[in-house]
Amino acid sequence: MNRKKLQKLTDTLTKNCKHFNKFEVKCLINLFYKLMGDVTKRQGVVTGLDRNAFRNILHVTFGMTDDMIMDRDCFEVFDLNGDGFISKEEMFHMLKNSLLKQPSEEDPDEGIKDLVEITLKKMDHDHDGKLSFSDYEQAVREETLLLEAFGPCLPDPKSQMEFEAHVFKEPNEFNDI
Repeated sequence: MNRKKLQKLTDTLTKNCKHFNKFEVKCLINLFYKLMGDVTKRQGVVTGLDRNAFRNILHVTFGMTDDMIMDRDCFEVFDLNGDGFISKEEMFHMLKNSLLKQPSEEDPDEGIKDLVEITLKKMDHDHDGKLSFSDYEQAVREETLLLEAFGPCLPDPKSQMEFEAHVFKEPNEFNDI
């Protein structure tokens, strides 16, 4: 990609992007094309990252190994049956697997059920007893910590910081595309 096209793409994406500045957008574009070049060299002509290449990036770069997490975005990770909603049962299952049991608790499931109810009160904006993507998105926009309310679905902070330190270098450290 020549510099003029790169600048136009950077400007366009920066206008629509709230979480990255112009420099970071340019770095991410450069990284994308570098990754595409690596994939193209191995597999012939490719128009995007295939699932295996993407999963490899998640594994190598962020240490993510859980197949379910690597194949979905955060909402889909929690929507276990794929019906477009996160039900009380799905919340219970994920919270039960992610919380440590205290030996003194008589019935740890009761505490988890209480936590599910508290979570629904916080996140179920349409009050239908389950979380739609809209409910989830609205709750996460209001409080980003809720993104992983039912367990991890993103890389750990250390891996994120290492990635940013590596990717958001001065532009002259990248090979021209």
